[in-house]
Amino acid sequence: MRRLAITILLSVPLVAGSVFAQQKAGKDSVYEELNLFDEAFERIRNDAVDPVADAKLIGAAIAGMLSGLDPRSSFMDEDQFKALQAPADRDADTSGLVVTIDSGQLKVISPEDGSPAARAGVRPGDAIFAINKEPVYDLSLAEAEQKLRGPAGSEVQLTLRHGAEKPVDLMIKRETYKLATVTGRLEQGNIGYVRVAGFDNATQAALADAVQDLRQRAGNKLIGLILDLRNNPGGAFDAAVAAADAFLDKGEIVVVKGRKAGNVKRISATPGEVAKGLPVVALVNGGTAREAELVAGALQDNRRAVLLGTKTFGEGSIESVLPLGSGGAIRLTTARFTTPSGREIQGKGIEPDLVVTPLRLAKLAQGEGRREADLPGALKNPDQAAGQPPSDAATTAAPTEAPSVATEDMGSASDEQLTQAIDVLRGLSVVGPRAAR
Repeated sequence: MRRLAITILLSVPLVAGSVFAQQKAGKDSVYEELNLFDEAFERIRNDAVDPVADAKLIGAAIAGMLSGLDPRSSFMDEDQFKALQAPADRDADTSGLVVTIDSGQLKVISPEDGSPAARAGVRPGDAIFAINKEPVYDLSLAEAEQKLRGPAGSEVQLTLRHGAEKPVDLMIKRETYKLATVTGRLEQGNIGYVRVAGFDNATQAALADAVQDLRQRAGNKLIGLILDLRNNPGGAFDAAVAAADAFLDKGEIVVVKGRKAGNVKRISATPGEVAKGLPVVALVNGGTAREAELVAGALQDNRRAVLLGTKTFGEGSIESVLPLGSGGAIRLTTARFTTPSGREIQGKGIEPDLVVTPLRLAKLAQGEGRREADLPGALKNPDQAAGQPPSDAATTAAPTEAPSVATEDMGSASDEQLTQAIDVLRGLSVVGPRAAR
């Protein structure tokens, strides 16, 4: 059993076997630590008041290693890994919550637009204390996400707290829903409002269709676009790159950095862009996270859009799923991405060009509470470490309608940030067709 424990630990990339063979000093030090683990393993195995299966102990040890790295790294046992590999079943993932771990506590980054969670009143920044009356303080992120899933028609009870309010029990009926990653409508007859709620393989085509439709509805008199990325929790990395590319004719989109200094990948835009030079104002807030921050950073660095709103969430990490010999796997953060100019997103977020705080909404409801940098074990950005800190998804709603988002005022007549964006866009349109540059 001792050999099994050591074998499993050596399978983790962080302590690769080749290091032991090549560096004697390092090898001796690591083996000394492994002996400590071996001793603890045997004591628990023999002296715990209740017997514990060996596989459970090993899984807990690996999970413990990963939990000390960052909020998103986690261990998956064989059953969880098989479930991840199974074809996606939308009917088994119908709550619509995107969550993270904060001090061992489950928190909402944002519900997906139009999801049961959004309609039930779950807000960005909400703290979840229990799922179906079972405490979540000791759950990994993967375990919590699994508990939120369930067949369509079933219910899940969440005990949560909005901001400083008292905890409440909220019942959510899981339903099959289709996330429209792109929706659009006209504002004041000649301004295009495009809401991007997430990123999937259809997002780029949906963006092109939405902008073309808005041009036609405006009689080809469109003066600019408002791109709403608020409370967008991200999605597929490649889809987000494609979405940013849709608004860029040239320049870099994102820089991906691995562990090694030379492991850097720069992704550039391709010629042609959907807005055809019209000025763009992008709305962001604390619920603008991950891949949505990639898009915001690319547009800001290339001076293709004016960012308006509040600081973004601050998560620019990329996870890889690495299988283990036991049949399970680890989800490990293996890279981070920065803006084209090299600005770190991880733990820092993106500051808008124009700060506009919602007047009627509490900051926490907008996701302006804890950010990635506040999470225990959160990946630090290098500057801080150095001492510094389907095409049918595009729809055109009537002008008086607001998209079904996590906070009811977003996109409505009382949306102060949208009102300010319209004013800014009108000013940019007077300066010139490329004023956003």
